[in-house]
Amino acid sequence: MTIALFVFYVFALVTTASAVMVIAARNPVHSVLFLILAFVSSAGLFVLLGAEFLAMVLVVVYVGAVAVLFLFVVMMLDIDFVQLREGFLQYLPVGALVGLVLLVELALVFGTQAVETAAVDMPPTAPPGVTNTEALGSLLYTRYFYLFQTAGAILLVAIVGAITLTLRHRPDAKRQDISRQVHRRPSDTLEVRKVRPRSGI
Repeated sequence: MTIALFVFYVFALVTTASAVMVIAARNPVHSVLFLILAFVSSAGLFVLLGAEFLAMVLVVVYVGAVAVLFLFVVMMLDIDFVQLREGFLQYLPVGALVGLVLLVELALVFGTQAVETAAVDMPPTAPPGVTNTEALGSLLYTRYFYLFQTAGAILLVAIVGAITLTLRHRPDAKRQDISRQVHRRPSDTLEVRKVRPRSGI
């Protein structure tokens, strides 16, 4: 077994176990931690495949988005922060475990860079003289252009559907009426009065 194959099995095992724990963990904090671990492990698999751009996008976009989403969830939920600080030691073992696994995976990724490329039996990911990002963009916008646009349309429909399902119309909410504002006359909102000196209104 080569080093690259061993690292692949490690990343694949961690990704699968983290994905299972995302839906199996009862605590939402633990689920988010395992989800971040699954994303980072998937990024390691992309690095092994030679797709560094996809690995960077996965870490920057998804891990960043999950962190922001978790922040919004914490802000929206009615959480007692005093009790949360008191339970810090309860989350410390899981967080330390996830951090340790991430450190091991980073060490494995940087360790495999020293392995010769001849030991890895895989086809080249990009033609000679073409960067990974350029090859990926050329492939998406030429050979898989219609599938790429179809995926974008499906995601757009999903976004519109989610907004429609979660939108709540409040009858007491004040809304802006552009037509009434444009056709409003000064006499409808202004009243001119003649005020005598030293007499008040």
